[in-house]
Amino acid sequence: MGGGDRLPGQYLGPWGALGSPAQKGVTVYAMSPNRQNPLAGTLNNAIFNTFRRTRNQILYVAPPLILGYMAMEWAIERNEYLNSKPGRAELENQE
Repeated sequence: MGGGDRLPGQYLGPWGALGSPAQKGVTVYAMSPNRQNPLAGTLNNAIFNTFRRTRNQILYVAPPLILGYMAMEWAIERNEYLNSKPGRAELENQE
């Protein structure tokens, strides 16, 4: 069987004729492009899904953020105090 001898139902791909039987019973569904609306309801779903996901995750995210913010505020205030006149005087007395 040469390259030009092509029988119906045989695949002549990169490896040549594999001798497989013709496919039967393959159903193909198609829709006209002007009937499709791929972005239908996207904005509405995005808003409500974002709200739902945020509501479900807020207790996992908020407490660490609040604790981190409070620790940072304390550290900033403590640093400013220790670098002020009263703070330096306090450190001198301790040493």
